[in-house]
Amino acid sequence: MKFRALCFALSLAILGLPSFAARLRVKDLNNIVRISDPQISPDGNSVVFVVAHTDLKKDRYDSEIAIINLATRHMHILSRRQDASFPRWSPNGKTLAFLAVGHKTGKSKQPTLQIFLLPMDHSGDSVQLTHSPTDVEQLSWRPDSKAIAYVAQNKRPKRKGEAKFLDAFQVGDNDFLKRSSTMPAHIWLIDLPYSLGAATMPKPKRLTSGSWSLPISMPPGPPASPLQWSRDGKSIYFVKVPTPDSGDMEQSTIQVLNVATGKFHPFNSDKKLDGFPVISPGGSQIAYLRNLHGESWNELAVHVAPASGGEGNNITSTLDRDIFREIWMPGSKSLLVSGHNATSAALWIQPADGAPAQRVNTGDINPSEFFWLDASVGPHGAIAFAGSASNDPNELYYLSSPRATPVQLTHLNSEFSKLNIAKQKTITWPSLKGGPMSDGVLTYPIDYQPGKKYPLVLYIHGGPTYASLQTWTSFSQLFAAQGWLVFEPNYRGSDNLGNTYQAAIWNDAGQGPGEDVMAGIAKLEKMGIVNEKNIAVSGWSYGGFMTSWLLGHSTIWKASVDGAAVNNWLDMYNLSDGNVSVADNFGGSPYTSTKRMQAYIDQSPIHYVARVRTPTLIMSDVSDYRVVPTESYEFYHALKDNHVPVRFIAYPVYGHFPSDPIRRADIAERWIHWLGKYLPTAPGAEAKDPMYPAKTKK
Repeated sequence: MKFRALCFALSLAILGLPSFAARLRVKDLNNIVRISDPQISPDGNSVVFVVAHTDLKKDRYDSEIAIINLATRHMHILSRRQDASFPRWSPNGKTLAFLAVGHKTGKSKQPTLQIFLLPMDHSGDSVQLTHSPTDVEQLSWRPDSKAIAYVAQNKRPKRKGEAKFLDAFQVGDNDFLKRSSTMPAHIWLIDLPYSLGAATMPKPKRLTSGSWSLPISMPPGPPASPLQWSRDGKSIYFVKVPTPDSGDMEQSTIQVLNVATGKFHPFNSDKKLDGFPVISPGGSQIAYLRNLHGESWNELAVHVAPASGGEGNNITSTLDRDIFREIWMPGSKSLLVSGHNATSAALWIQPADGAPAQRVNTGDINPSEFFWLDASVGPHGAIAFAGSASNDPNELYYLSSPRATPVQLTHLNSEFSKLNIAKQKTITWPSLKGGPMSDGVLTYPIDYQPGKKYPLVLYIHGGPTYASLQTWTSFSQLFAAQGWLVFEPNYRGSDNLGNTYQAAIWNDAGQGPGEDVMAGIAKLEKMGIVNEKNIAVSGWSYGGFMTSWLLGHSTIWKASVDGAAVNNWLDMYNLSDGNVSVADNFGGSPYTSTKRMQAYIDQSPIHYVARVRTPTLIMSDVSDYRVVPTESYEFYHALKDNHVPVRFIAYPVYGHFPSDPIRRADIAERWIHWLGKYLPTAPGAEAKDPMYPAKTKK
């Protein structure tokens, strides 16, 4: 599968609010307030956004929709629910639509996400608009504010009698955990009622159908490409994939739908990797994202084409960064774009004619979400975004213009300033020949003393198309609180230093990136701060892959934590949700070339596992569709057979990482307790735990 969506850089910043101890502890990670999806009102006077809190009694995150007045800074909750998301203003500003779990209707036993409407004149509570038998995945207002287009998967046909036991299904390019075929997602249209208090709601109209599908997002990764209306309300731009199977998602093309007739046609001649079309304010241009040169391992670039269709021009070629998202600025002459730049998340104003981009000054604030930008642009060019800082995991920020200084609108996590937060530093070192210097983030232990050497913990990001940033990361802060140096290295394949660096991982999954990481460690050792006898390596997803790879290629490690690790590329090709798209990274299928089959084997950490002697904690979800649990089982048995100290912890949940707060905290506890069993810790650290008693010194 495309490397952007292969794995993710594990960050538990959503885990909790501290209890104001001197240093961060796992037990403090229970109530961090998470802010997401800000939307500036059509009049530019306010911002709505999603606020999520932890509910430990129900082991979930409760999300509500809040609004803040930009003039008075007054904030209050709008939704009166605990499951609200995806707020979207009507173009006339009179109504807010959002998604929430709907009321059960008919014979449906499963609660589903539905569209709710909330009048913004404060004349009443929200009203459920749709009663879709499946989840509404996204919505988009028609420009006249009188109708909403939305996306939902088809309802699975019901069978009666003996037929209900005929549940065999045809396997396609889907993950091995599937127990039934994936239903396609299609577009529906629903008119607004004359009154939100009407006794009955309008019936929706299906606009598209067929065995093909709109993209279906499987986290971690960006959301599915949003629907885009033409300015006259007669057409919808959307992204089509040939099947709803996850392995076919790269075959994405932009289509133009005639709403009146239901007919659609391709926007351009591209056959794959087109996504996220966004129409300009004037309606004459479309911006969209496409991988450079149409190859999935390259960075995403912004292309602009006439709204009538045709081939787009790459306008971000001089920027040379992997772009997460593009948003038009008022006037249609430029776009707000985002991506990683060295060890920061950056915003730029990119002229639509391809002239050099100008960076927006966000100071120490990193405006990003995993593989996405949580931001919106107002009618006068203001920008609202969710971001993090080194001492604050999540707040809402506002720029009155791209040249303004960011203003912090919320202070929901301000109590973190009372903690003893570890200091960070960006370091660089030579790596890829002819390419840029590699970089990474060094977090110092709490109460760091110059001249003293400390244990070192590597915390390697996933992706690999992602980057470690100099900002708040709960794990780094937790590790620093134990008295450890924390090193978050970026390596070739990371998306923060340009396409040459990012694409250098092609057919070189481990060796080149591993050399980059080891060179970074050598740089730290030259600084005289590392206790060379106490170095641990850890990571989740592709960070787990790098952990497994380094375990088999170096003997310096005192301990390791291997989370949802890619250990066998053949398992990834055959069983994961990306399956056949993994071939992009090796030049083709492993089954059509003996030489290529050997490349899959040679680049799999399991091939070198007999060399490993490092005590290792393995963790994985039993129903992980992204990095299938078979890979963790393989590594576990291999280590056990070779008499290496190993413990394998499995979580009986679905997904690439547990989505609930209690299991997330449990992973954090096990992670630091395992490392604390083998590494020296600072006085008062919580890494020493009865679960993992420390070794006694002889």
